Amino acid sequence: MNCLLWIGSLVALSMGSCQQQAPVQEQPAQAPAPPPVPGPNLATLSDSNAVAELKAYGAQYPGSEVLLETRLGNIRLRLFDDTPIHKANFLLLARKGVFNETVFNRVVKGFAVQGGRTENRTIRLGRYHLPPEITGRHFHKRGALGMARYDDDQNPGKLSSSIDFYMVQGEKLTPYQAQAMAGRKLTPEQLRTYETIGGVPSLDGKYTVFGEVVEGLEVLDKIAAEPVDAYKWPKKDVGMKLTVVK
Repeated sequence: MNCLLWIGSLVALSMGSCQQQAPVQEQPAQAPAPPPVPGPNLATLSDSNAVAELKAYGAQYPGSEVLLETRLGNIRLRLFDDTPIHKANFLLLARKGVFNETVFNRVVKGFAVQGGRTENRTIRLGRYHLPPEITGRHFHKRGALGMARYDDDQNPGKLSSSIDFYMVQGEKLTPYQAQAMAGRKLTPEQLRTYETIGGVPSLDGKYTVFGEVVEGLEVLDKIAAEPVDAYKWPKKDVGMKLTVVK
C-alpha cells in the first residue's frame, strides 16, 4: 500500500517510517591546537631564577640564526655561542612570540635602532635582567646585535634588559676617532673594521654584543631612516616577526 494514503490517520507512523530524514550536517573539523612552545613559563621568570632557567633552555633547545621580518624587508641574525645567556633568552622570546607583539621604539639615524617595546603586548613576561656577557671579541661594528640596559647610576652591574635589543648602524671612523670614542683598547682589526665598515665604539665594553646581522644591512638602514617623533619613536610603527630558522 502506498505509504502516502496513511498520512491522514497515521501521522506518527508516517513520520517514523515514510518521511525521509534530513541529512545530518557535518561540522567542519577543528584544527588541533598547536602544541605549547617548550621552555620556562615567561610569567615566572625573575632575577632569582632567570639565569638557571635560560642556561637549561639553551642547552636543551639550541639555535643559531633568527629571521627578523618587517614591512621594510627582512634581516637575518646570527647569535654567538660565547654569550649563552643572552642567546638563550633571545631564542626563547622569539619562539614564544614575544617580539612579534613589539615594534622598533627608538631609532637614531647614524647610531642604532632599538626594538622590543610595545604598548599592546598580551604575553605575560616576568621582570628579570641578564648578567653581562661582555667580551673583547665582540664589538659595536655596523650590524652588531646587542642588549640595552639602564644607565650606570641605576645599574652598576651592567645588567642587560631582558627584551630591549638593538642593532648598530653607526658610521665610519678613522682609527684615531674610533680609539678616542671606545670604552676600551681596540685591536688593530677592530680599528680597521670601524674605518672600513663603521660602528659605534663608544658602546664597547659597556653593553653585551651577542650577535650580528648576516643579511639585510640595507633593511637596517631603511629602519634608521624612518621619520621619528620627539622621543625617537618612528611615526609609523615598524613591527617585527622573529622566527628561529637554524
